[in-house]
Amino acid sequence: MRKVYLILGHPNKDSFNGKLVDAYEKRLKELKIEVRRVNLIDLDFDLILRKDKQEHQSTIEKEQANIMWADELIFFYPLWWGNVPALLKGYIDNVFTHGFAYKHHEDDPLWDKLLEGKKARIFSTCDASSEFVKTDYKDCDFIFLKKAVFWFTGIKTIETYRIGELYIMNDEEREKEINKIISTIKK
Repeated sequence: MRKVYLILGHPNKDSFNGKLVDAYEKRLKELKIEVRRVNLIDLDFDLILRKDKQEHQSTIEKEQANIMWADELIFFYPLWWGNVPALLKGYIDNVFTHGFAYKHHEDDPLWDKLLEGKKARIFSTCDASSEFVKTDYKDCDFIFLKKAVFWFTGIKTIETYRIGELYIMNDEEREKEINKIISTIKK
């Protein structure tokens, strides 16, 4: 059975991102797909990567266990200042660590990708047009996740989806956008 881990990187659970992940989670459960979810804002977590992480080690280990459990990771976040929010970046810095997500070789410049076999989807929202983010920002948040995180650790990106011009959408248009995404979920 497929196991999916939903990761909400928006600090407001009542945001459009929160509503999207709520609907996504509901649909997965309707399809009898195993699902777990984390709202990053709820974690007892220091976003800054520190040498001595013992205070938050149990939270980090729980998140690593959820990632290991999952076949598929799905990230939901707003584009802020051309990239993922600090909340999500701090999560990645602390959870996708050496020895868990990758491991350097001692005698050469290569590394082992310890998360091979896992897949990921990315859902990003922004107030700018999606075309502007693609042409002017070069989809740098997608590149960061797809190359610097997923490829480096062995995760295969299977979908990237951006919802642009969110600020001009009314509630009905937002609901249509959520339904369009939810309708593509397959068992």
